[in-house]
Amino acid sequence: MRRSGLSRGIRGAPVVGICILAASLCGVAAASDIPSFSWTGSFAPRLSEYGLFMDAQRQIPADGVISYDIISPLFTDYAFKRRFIRLPPGTAMRYRSDGAFDLPVGSVVIKTFLYPFDLRHPEAGHRLIETRLLVHTPQSGWKGAAYVWNADQTDAFLAVAGKRLPVEWVHSDGRQRRTRYSVPNMNQCRYCHAGYGSSRPLALTARQLNRNTTDDHGASANQLRRWSQLGLLTDLPAPEQIPQAAAWNDPDSGSLSERVRSYLDTNCAHCHNPKGLASLKRMDLRYHQTDPWQRGIGMRSTGGHAEESGLKKVIVPGAPDRSAVYLRMKSTDFTFMMPQLGRTVPHDEGLQLVADWIRSLSPTTDADSKTRP
Repeated sequence: MRRSGLSRGIRGAPVVGICILAASLCGVAAASDIPSFSWTGSFAPRLSEYGLFMDAQRQIPADGVISYDIISPLFTDYAFKRRFIRLPPGTAMRYRSDGAFDLPVGSVVIKTFLYPFDLRHPEAGHRLIETRLLVHTPQSGWKGAAYVWNADQTDAFLAVAGKRLPVEWVHSDGRQRRTRYSVPNMNQCRYCHAGYGSSRPLALTARQLNRNTTDDHGASANQLRRWSQLGLLTDLPAPEQIPQAAAWNDPDSGSLSERVRSYLDTNCAHCHNPKGLASLKRMDLRYHQTDPWQRGIGMRSTGGHAEESGLKKVIVPGAPDRSAVYLRMKSTDFTFMMPQLGRTVPHDEGLQLVADWIRSLSPTTDADSKTRP
């Protein structure tokens, strides 16, 4: 049985372990006390010019900057993430049951990527890697950019062309891991965020935000209801009418199928949807899509290396090692791997989840889809 609001922590998710600590409405002050965020037509060279943090190293937000958390985060080479929103003073987000909430012009969505030195003890210290901004501009809609943190961890600097950075950490199994982390360039920011037909935030949806978080005083409450009570969110319906995604790594939050749908929705659906950049592939991995063929079961694989690797189907029930989805998730070859942006190493835990789901599928599911085009 799924627990409404995910009142307890999500088991096995290192990203939540650190985000929960920050998932409060930090520094909500009177509108007159909040400095204005002025879009000048281009991104500032230094992140500090925007005054978004009271303490950048500890990622303590400034007044008027709202911390939030989501249920199933995107995988990014095991980086931890801290998320914030800044709304123009006196404004609010508007609730939508499907798709991203409507945020007023002048809003800023902020996401910092960091690596704890030891994933088993994230409270013991970390290295800030990058902070991404998504700004709702008056003339050009949503525009994104990445800022890379300096070695002293005192400021971050605009990386128009992106960057590759060596990172290392002690993994949850106690072993040292390392990779060359990829900071996206501005075109890549657009590439992902325009995946539903127009540029917009991706995870600011009811089903992702419908969860409990802890405020500065240790009190746990549903973050959507808290936002509504504080006047930061309008049109919020009754709790039973708000959709909620399963947490991909929490068996108590939903069935295996629901958790796979949540994982693929976060990591793949911004391209694999009817309006996405991969729409010609015909696969639809949005959370609410439950049709087996639309989700790739029995669908012929048309992607790169399909013939060379002997792939015939996107998903072969019972056989992960013959399924394109699983093999692409496992690969680090840029011409074949999926997703191509946002990771350089396979996500072992996500791979296990998808493999378990494919093994659970009955061959009759494939037979039922063979009549599809």
